[in-house]
Amino acid sequence: MSRNSKVATIFILLLAGVAVAVWGVRHVKNRTTTLRGAVITANPDPRKQLPISGAEITATDGISVVKTASDSSGLFSIVLRKRIFRGHLITLRFRHMDYEPLNMTVLASDEIYISEMVPIQSEKPIARSLATQTISNNVVVKYSIKTATVVNIGSAVRSFEVPNKGNQPCSERPPCSPDGKWKAAVGSTTLDAGVGNQFRNVRASCIAGPCPFTKIESPDSQQDGRMITIKAMVWSETATFLVEAEVAHPMMSDLVRNSYPVIFGDSLNFTLPPAAEGVSLQADLNGETIVFPLGPALILSWADCNVRANPDQTRVYRCTLKPEYRWTHSTT
Repeated sequence: MSRNSKVATIFILLLAGVAVAVWGVRHVKNRTTTLRGAVITANPDPRKQLPISGAEITATDGISVVKTASDSSGLFSIVLRKRIFRGHLITLRFRHMDYEPLNMTVLASDEIYISEMVPIQSEKPIARSLATQTISNNVVVKYSIKTATVVNIGSAVRSFEVPNKGNQPCSERPPCSPDGKWKAAVGSTTLDAGVGNQFRNVRASCIAGPCPFTKIESPDSQQDGRMITIKAMVWSETATFLVEAEVAHPMMSDLVRNSYPVIFGDSLNFTLPPAAEGVSLQADLNGETIVFPLGPALILSWADCNVRANPDQTRVYRCTLKPEYRWTHSTT
């Protein structure tokens, strides 16, 4: 290798090294650090450690500051835009109008950070015991779900013929027999189930004539299933076909279902599917059984309620007794 070639090779290697170094610096600079965790209510009873939504979270490493808020499940995720090396100290500040301020100093890592905030107004069991009105513990949650039902209202029967003369060469003038040898004929019939009705279990068969030399196409129906057309082909003598089907009427109906909430302390908890409608709570108020509609505003005379949605849109309800009410029996 000549001296000039060696110099050129060294120069190329130097340029490649510089490019790699620049890329490495930019890559490290652009990398981010993500802190994830959940904000919950501080309580020694795990069943009462409720998710806190809307908590304002501020994260800082002393230089940069990032803010976010917890979602309905208490989840928070903070992305620090500058590269923070593992083990670096991060200060997290949590603020919510209904909870005492909380500050945490954590080490930057991929751990899950659980933040327990203390309610400003703690529970007062003594005041609760003096409540003058009672609610039974055996609360029943009632809701409805729309479901599709089908009512069989009758059947349809029709026969039709497809005239043809057998043993006539096709001579490449369609329609022809499947092997292209004999002249064929095609016939069809159309059935109408009526407005709002649908055909189900459609059956078509050859019932007379040289059935081995016939072919029935798959039923051709409209999208709503009201109209259906049956086509048949014959490549011998005239054949007769029979079409039968059930006529059904689809409809939507409300299916009422019951759910039974779980009671922890002064609160009852229950979940409902996304399609649930007309939510109400049946309970005994001062010994009298009453159905209390919950409504979209979540208003109850004897409790304060809130709801949050899970990722699958399942709704989680929690209703806490108002100060003047208590359960008829002690709860856990």
